This record gives sequence, structure tokens and C-alpha cells, in this order.
Amino acid sequence: MSHLTPRQIVRELDRYLVGQNDAKKAVAIALRNRWRRQRASEEMREEILPNNIIMIGPTGVGKTEIARRLARLVSAPFVKVEASNYTEVGYVGRDVESMIRDLVEISIGMVKNEHRERIKKRVDEIVEERLIDLLMPTASEPPPEADLDVQERRARTREKLRTILRNGDLEERKVTVKTAPPASPMIEIFTKGGPDEMGIQFPGNINPFAPQKPKERELTIRQAREQLRNEETNKMIDLEKVVQEAIQRVESNGIVFVDEIDKIAGRSSQHGPDVSREGVQRDLLPIVEGCAVNTRHGVVKTDHILFIAAGAFNIAKPSELIPEFQGRFPIRVELSSLGQEDFVRILTEPDNSLVKQYTALLETEGCELNFTDEAIKEIARVATTANERSENIGARRLQTVLSTLLEDILFDLPESKVGRVEITGEDVRLRLDRILADEDLTRYIL
Repeated sequence: MSHLTPRQIVRELDRYLVGQNDAKKAVAIALRNRWRRQRASEEMREEILPNNIIMIGPTGVGKTEIARRLARLVSAPFVKVEASNYTEVGYVGRDVESMIRDLVEISIGMVKNEHRERIKKRVDEIVEERLIDLLMPTASEPPPEADLDVQERRARTREKLRTILRNGDLEERKVTVKTAPPASPMIEIFTKGGPDEMGIQFPGNINPFAPQKPKERELTIRQAREQLRNEETNKMIDLEKVVQEAIQRVESNGIVFVDEIDKIAGRSSQHGPDVSREGVQRDLLPIVEGCAVNTRHGVVKTDHILFIAAGAFNIAKPSELIPEFQGRFPIRVELSSLGQEDFVRILTEPDNSLVKQYTALLETEGCELNFTDEAIKEIARVATTANERSENIGARRLQTVLSTLLEDILFDLPESKVGRVEITGEDVRLRLDRILADEDLTRYIL
């Protein structure tokens, strides 16, 4: 984070998202403030709270993508949840604390992968030796140390096997591998009592905690390599250390994106589905304010997790959220709707634009795909018109338009073996204007 200034964070986000500068600026400042907090004095560090953000804007304008790219930029644990999936106690829905438990699991996965990468080279070396041992079993009585000739022959044979193994010539050769038994399933019991109190009994002849004997399985070298790699990795990774690091990362760098926050805004009525709206806000409030959440890996404090809420707010207003909830989201940014010019930029500028994605897909079959400038403008026009005539789904409309435009090419390409395809403005009009002309067809296809 030390080298990522707010301006550089915005610049990185610009690689994948067009426009929405106010939102990018807000999240960049929030992210930099985290780094600043961690370098403040210890007594002040606990007092500095994150600037949680509410993003206001229609669907498909980049709210989720901004939050996801921000988390990926600094390798922060990230989880997206929908506020409408949570309900107050007594109504059907998920417990609000489950979002923190999900965040911890994601963080553990991230830390595990980082540890795997660090030890990957060492693990591969060990696995290679074990595969050679399987291909060339050791004699029951090893030769005496004095018999140098036998030792040299074995060493030469191992080196030959190593070369063949690295060349991939033995991938389908079968070997017998001793596999560790699967771990006993973990039972999570959310009650004050234990298994006895709940009436859980295990058969008398089965002890679920007794060590089980390894089993022998016949696997190909390819399968055995993966099996042995997992075994060696698990031996070398300190799970307790991973969990501690993951929880610390959640508490210091975690990001929770709460979508559809507008669905729980509005005054509660005495009947019908609206009755739980204010209750959901009150259930979410302690998590956002900062509390200790019990997970199966330990207690997690949410005081410094960054919460980014988002909603269209086309019916309800942010002011209709309860005052306490509003107070926990001091930063509000409004994202603008996307028009035809924005769509042209979205199709061409980002590193992950749809045009570049489809070009890469067709390259895998030896076909060069090219869009003329006029074609790009026509695609943007069709997407804008479709959004105006039916539900406005923002930039997501480009995916449906492009998929309809390229449908025949994608279907026929494996047989036609075309080496180059150029899409012109005329091609777009011939393919899509007929659909636009039929309003019912537009709603169905685009």
C-alpha cells in the first residue's frame, strides 16, 4: 500500500472501469486511510474508524466492479452480499453474522494459496522424488554401502527416470499410492449443550476420533502427482498460522460489499414483506458499528472492516434508512447512468473490455476478429436504444448485444475455419436493427 497513492489507485481502477470518478476517488481515499491508520500511534489507531461508503446508482454502472477491483488491487479479503438475503430474527433468511464468517473463509483460502506459492518449488521437488520411488521401488534389502557399483547404477536409473518424468512421457503410467483417509466431517453445533444433550450418538463399534489406516489406490502419474502435492503441501503449511494471519487480514483489510441496500430502506408497515426492513438494518448495525463475531476459527472483530453499501434507490431514498444506519455510512457517492459515448469507451478502453475478450476467444481457434470504429459506435447505439426501450441494465446490455451479434460466427467457426472476421457498421445494422424494430423481440433477445 505504501506506493499506492489515491491518484495511483484511481489510475489502476481506470484500467478496468470507465468514468465514475467520484466513486473511484472516494474508495481510493478510504483505502489510503487504512494505510495511514496502521501507521498512526497505537492508542490513536483504535480510535480511527473506516469511512464506510454508500454508492447510489442504477444497475450496471460499475458499483460492484469498483469494490471488487479495489479489493483485488491490494489482495484484501472481499465478500459481496445482498441485503435482501438477511432478515431480522424470526423471519426466514440468513444470519447477518454469516457475512463475516464467509469473509474469514475467503481470507483463509487467500492466505493458503499464498503459502502454497511460497513452498511450491520445494513441494514439487519432494513430489518428484516420491514419484521416482513409486516407479522404482527400493529393494527389500538395500545393497551394502561398500557396493559402489550398485549405488551408481541406481543413481543413473533414477536420473533417467527423472528425465523421462519431466518430459511427460509417463503421465499415463499407473502406480500404487497410499492415500491418507479423509478427515472426519466437522459438526458445527450452535447450542449451549454438546452432542450428548442433542441426542447425537455414534455406533458402539465406530470411534470417529480413532486414526484410520491409509488406503492403497492405483492412480496414473498425473493423478498421483496431484495427490502427493496436496499431501506434502498440507504437511508443510502451518494451518494455525494461516488462520491467525487470515483473521488479522480480515480485521485490518477486509471489505464487505452490501448490495441492494435500498431494498431494506423505507418505513416499516404492520403487515406484509416490509415488516422486516427496519429490523434488517438494526441487525446489520452492530456488524457495521464494530462487534466481535464468533466463527469456527475464532473471534473476529469488525471495527475496522470497510463496508461499502450500494443500491439503485429508484423507489426508496437513502434518507429513509434509519438514522443510526445512515450515520455509519458517512460517505455517499452518486454514480451516473451510462450513455452511448460511455459504451463506446467501455468497449475499447479497459484492459478487460468485451471486444478484447471476444478477440481473445476467437484467437484460440486461429481466427482474427476485428471491429471497425463504425461497428463499435453502432453496437453502443443498439445497447443504448435497448436500455431506453426496456429495463435499463447499464453496461450489462453490451454483453447481450455482442453475444447476439456474434452468435453465428461463434457457432460456425470450428467447422468454417475462417482465418479473419471483420465486423463493420453495416454488419451490426443488418443483424440487430431488425430486432430493434420489433419491440417485443427486443425485450426477448436484447
